Amino acid sequence: MKVISIKDTIRKDVPIYYRKLYTGTAVIEMTKGPQNYRIDFSIEYKPTGQKDIGITFIDSIDYPLVPVNKELKKYIDEMDSGGVLPD
Repeated sequence: MKVISIKDTIRKDVPIYYRKLYTGTAVIEMTKGPQNYRIDFSIEYKPTGQKDIGITFIDSIDYPLVPVNKELKKYIDEMDSGGVLPD
């Protein structure tokens, strides 16, 4: 299992400046080949400078959620640090 990309990413309007909400489509390489899953995710910046990333799957997924969430959080953190996510 490997996260290939998160495409069609759209930022939702939220009046709280330290919290960003997004929706998109995660492309994940599974044993059957690449699969697309619609997701909602949030990035909340703590006062200590840490990021808290939360993920909600809109589509059901036929794979254990713990490793998928771990890889998606790492990928989202890299996208945020690289400035790839829309403002």
